[in-house]
Amino acid sequence: MDRLSNTVRPYAWGSTTAIPALLGTAPTGEPQAEMWMGAHPGAPSRITRTGATGPAAPAGQPLTDVIAADPARELGAATVEKFGPRLPFLLKLLAAGAPLSLQVHPDLDRAKAGFADEERRGVPIDAAHRTYKDANHKPELICALTPFEGLCGFRRPLETAAVMEDLGVDSLKPYADLLRAQPEEAALREVLTAVLTADPEEMADTVTAVADASQRLGGAYALYARIAHHFPGDAGVVAAMLLNPVRLQPGEALFLGAGVPHAYLDGLGVEIMANSDNVLRCGLTPKHIDVPELLRVVRFEATDPGILRPEASPSGEEVYATPVDEFRLSRFDLSPGAAPADLTAATPQILLCTAGATEAGDLGLRPGDSVFVPAGEEVRVSGSGTLFRATVVA
Repeated sequence: MDRLSNTVRPYAWGSTTAIPALLGTAPTGEPQAEMWMGAHPGAPSRITRTGATGPAAPAGQPLTDVIAADPARELGAATVEKFGPRLPFLLKLLAAGAPLSLQVHPDLDRAKAGFADEERRGVPIDAAHRTYKDANHKPELICALTPFEGLCGFRRPLETAAVMEDLGVDSLKPYADLLRAQPEEAALREVLTAVLTADPEEMADTVTAVADASQRLGGAYALYARIAHHFPGDAGVVAAMLLNPVRLQPGEALFLGAGVPHAYLDGLGVEIMANSDNVLRCGLTPKHIDVPELLRVVRFEATDPGILRPEASPSGEEVYATPVDEFRLSRFDLSPGAAPADLTAATPQILLCTAGATEAGDLGLRPGDSVFVPAGEEVRVSGSGTLFRATVVA
């Protein structure tokens, strides 16, 4: 197996302290938003291979290159047959110190069609107005390491109408009236469309009034004042009122499927996703918002956020069950003196330590350390701490 050297992405919304605290390093004063573990071409992990099996990887070689040199050996024949010669997931540490953009992801069919359309029209892949970066979907799972706040899925229209009415902002009344008068799907579609296509100056005034009223009322309403503090005048502040507020405790998780609007607001977690960059934004961002395409992708239905708790197995593995095959996330709470857990599998794995002192084979892992385990490679884990296991369903 291979110890990973990983890139930390300094996005503006990142916490300045959460990832350094987990890694045991000094803060730099700059935001540290995500640590990527995997073979995403944007920031692939680098490995130092010391084992005697197979061709040795030079020190610091990108995992993308190692996999490309022998996909069947690294990923296993079943994974290659099902997903192609690439690692189909990306594992991250995600540390939100400010709200991320309000966003939604396409399903696989829409991603393929949208990508093909923009390729056919010659839209540069790095253009600011480009919507589809690849032909893949992007289901994702976030598991909290600290208390973690977010927004996930539409809440019932009548609940949102009540919140808007409580704020007492006159310019919210037409939205509240629509939410009360229309059937659920039509109400959510019409209000989100109206919010995103409103006159920018009028919307900025509405957001200012919402922030003032939310601050005055406090309690659960203060959330919108906090969001508006980071994104003054942004229509996404009003769009956020349509969604369910969610607070995860450590060990709890959220699965975000296609078409479900969501945003992460604050906290540290382990995130895993299909290896894609397809994001359609609904607000809380200076980036391009493709309203027509967004309206094609969003599922306009009220949903329960569906907080996930891991399902324990006799081996001690706690699995976060999801309906996708590109990734499978589980957790081990290891105790000193317990028999090592055998994680040998016919699929590729990434192991991440988030607490304590653990061992994977003969490699010691401290918080923030991770390893790549090629398909079929024997691996047993032990120690005292928490270890996350990322693999695929092949």
